[in-house]
Amino acid sequence: MPACAPLRTHHPHPPHSPPPAPRRRFLVEGADLSASVAVFLIALPLSLGIALATGAPLQAGLVAAAVGGLVAGRLGGSPLQVSGPAAGLTVVTADLIHRYGWQATCGITVLAGLAQLGLGCLRVARGALAVSPAVVHGMLAGIGVTIAVAQLHIVLGGSPDSSVLANLRALPAQLADLHPAAVSMSALTLTLLLAWPRIPGRAGRLLRRVPAALVAVAGATATAALTGLALPRVDLPSWSSHALAGLPEGPLPGIAAAVLTTTLVCSVQSLLGAVAVDKLVAGRPGTQARVGRSDLDRELLGQGAANVVSGALGGLPVAGVAVRSSANVRSGAVSRNSTMLHGVFVVVAALLMVPLLEQIPLASLAALVMAVGIQMVSLHHIRTVTRHREVLVYAATTLGVVFLGVLEGVALGVAVAVALALHRLAHTRITHEEKEGVHHVHVRGQLTFLAVPRLSRALHLVPQGTHAVVELDGSFMDHAAYESLQDWRSAHTARGGSAELAGRRSGVTTADPTPSTVCRCRPWTPWRNHQACFAGTPSAPAAPAARELARGISSFQRNTAPLVRAELARLAREGQRPAQLFLTCADSRLVTSMITSSGPGDLFVVRNVGNLVPPPGEEHGDDSVAAAIEYAVDVLGVRSITVCGHSGCGAMQALLAAEPGEPQTPLRRWLRHGLPSLALMAGDRRARPRLAGRAPADAVEQLCLTNVVQQLEHLRAHDSVARALAAGALELHGMYFHVGEAQSYLLGRTGKVFEDVKDDGSAAEELRSPV
Repeated sequence: MPACAPLRTHHPHPPHSPPPAPRRRFLVEGADLSASVAVFLIALPLSLGIALATGAPLQAGLVAAAVGGLVAGRLGGSPLQVSGPAAGLTVVTADLIHRYGWQATCGITVLAGLAQLGLGCLRVARGALAVSPAVVHGMLAGIGVTIAVAQLHIVLGGSPDSSVLANLRALPAQLADLHPAAVSMSALTLTLLLAWPRIPGRAGRLLRRVPAALVAVAGATATAALTGLALPRVDLPSWSSHALAGLPEGPLPGIAAAVLTTTLVCSVQSLLGAVAVDKLVAGRPGTQARVGRSDLDRELLGQGAANVVSGALGGLPVAGVAVRSSANVRSGAVSRNSTMLHGVFVVVAALLMVPLLEQIPLASLAALVMAVGIQMVSLHHIRTVTRHREVLVYAATTLGVVFLGVLEGVALGVAVAVALALHRLAHTRITHEEKEGVHHVHVRGQLTFLAVPRLSRALHLVPQGTHAVVELDGSFMDHAAYESLQDWRSAHTARGGSAELAGRRSGVTTADPTPSTVCRCRPWTPWRNHQACFAGTPSAPAAPAARELARGISSFQRNTAPLVRAELARLAREGQRPAQLFLTCADSRLVTSMITSSGPGDLFVVRNVGNLVPPPGEEHGDDSVAAAIEYAVDVLGVRSITVCGHSGCGAMQALLAAEPGEPQTPLRRWLRHGLPSLALMAGDRRARPRLAGRAPADAVEQLCLTNVVQQLEHLRAHDSVARALAAGALELHGMYFHVGEAQSYLLGRTGKVFEDVKDDGSAAEELRSPV
């Protein structure tokens, strides 16, 4: 060994971290095995049903399911997404088979897969997410309507036509010529499909572990076999006669449009499905850190490879499937092994279960696919697009897909979405009114150069020497509008008037190219260094502290004081009535008003090094924290006390690094109140607090979490706190803020797990005082 080589014998793994677990190879966990069985039981009947709906050979559905599980499951970037023949591709595939035949459709699938591989190499997967959700939901709804109308004919005992209009026109005649056997099996399938998930009681919880789709098809199959009904059943020809891919023939523009349509639908559905799977995993405690987020470019490459293989082997186009993916996540899958195992099970079923599969009535499969089509018209999606005022985009896309085709409908939806966005950008409503001597100019919409003439007319209605409030209810203001507004404000102020900017969107984005010597930082706008607001360049030397202080005060007086003056005046008259005592660290990165979205009068804040609460009655103790606690509880009557620690706490690092015999400086004497936290962390490992979904990153983070729990115990020892807790007038909360992730965690009711707070205000479990 070279003399300069470092010795590594004393530290085989980082200090304060557990030794790395030995790698387990070729071992499938029980959770993945059970999840793969659940997904297989859903995929088997659905794959046959989708193949039936497209008019393809029924084996093609099994081929696509197997390839989606094995190829996309192994190569894709979303470990828990399950791929296979998707209902969203039914209309596209059926149209291709009608135009070019089955083997040419397989060739188009191969070309679409190659196109997906090219897009994945170009790393444009994120671009697919730029498509308006209203367009995507409308596309799925239109496909769902087309599927439902077509399969209704098979449910009634007939055969569907190639277009929605033709199927609708033929429906009265089909209703007059019902086939009782087919209708009865379809009705039984739909009844089981709807009733199975609603079985009540403990027995229902056990039975619901079996997928409803499997129960519905198996029940109809068993009934048809026992009663001897004569009706069409699944026909799986010998695999020796299975057709493989062929070259498509026809006009090149038509083939190119077919490839583009297949690529678009497969890619968008798979990428949006991967994002949806990430959300499902994030909502499942304990696995988010283990599974990881989806790599969308890799997912696109995996889907492309799966389509190349599926098309070459005579299978349907492959995409991520929402029903199977959600079942995979909810069944507890933890790796891509579950997806791949489900593909293995499909292969085994296709080779060994052919006689059993051939007993399934086609009417039962049609009823199953019809139900899937109806579910694609989601009321939740309709409510969402209505709330965001995008019903027109949704309706245009849905009707375009139903009556024109998938690619045409999507193009129509995108065109309507763009037109609607341009209309909103150009349409700005500006009003002026006077209330109690104050002139209000209200701007609704985006403030661009197109609205400058109307803005100027409204501003000139404000008399000289009066107080004016300009309310900006939008999210963008360009340079022309900014200059017009600032020129009027300067002139109005020079003539003895006053003006202030207000509105629901206090941080309006502006295209203003004002010099960097003027601070343009808005409250909690992303920044690298607040001093950059005043320096000429990022590398400019820092200004003296007194000048920085004066500039900061000047910025407050100019920009913020006019917005908060009225509220502060009220608080000055009425006194403070905070609802919470917030005890946190003195760390400069911890901005309490920002992370709690609070304002003047909301929080009674105590800050010290290490967010420590000295126990009462200690000799040579520090009474400043105890005095603040007593004042907050007994005088101000706060209803809750929160102890907030944070990541990278210097006080906790100092505690861990302390050596016996060090000089007792003021800092060392203060940090002795954290020694009980060290002792608690050194105790039973199972009792240590942790973050939901992952273990602490290192010993410092573990001590930060433990310190919050220990300081809550110190709080309970204070007389004022104990009395308020006994009377039910006070709650205690523990909080941890991860600075690097800008993520807050609240201590749950067990007092051991810090749950992450979602952006909708919810947490993984009910958060109550950990008493």
